[in-house]
Amino acid sequence: MTKTLTMLGLGHCSTCQKAQEALQEQGWKVDFRDVQKNPLTEEERAALVTDFGDKIVNRASLTWRGMSEDERAADPVSMLGAKPSVMKRPTIRADGQALLGWTANVKRALGVPA
Repeated sequence: MTKTLTMLGLGHCSTCQKAQEALQEQGWKVDFRDVQKNPLTEEERAALVTDFGDKIVNRASLTWRGMSEDERAADPVSMLGAKPSVMKRPTIRADGQALLGWTANVKRALGVPA
């Protein structure tokens, strides 16, 4: 039986692409949502902040580096609404767990060889 997971990210993000490919190779059906083309609602952004806290903001991204101090001072829910590409990605919901990034721990949790 195929297991399904939901992945949020950007279609052009190479990490999201690698994650999708690896997960599909392990038998996962990936329900992918490009948050730039299909923006998250305020409730969805708030849920991400509840799950991940400040870690949901990718402070190493080009988007973050290009933001003004005022933009960086915004609360994460507003920030993700204004600049979806500042979201750390991918975010994955699978088997009742919320996972952030494409790290060895995330891969292990989903049965993907590191």
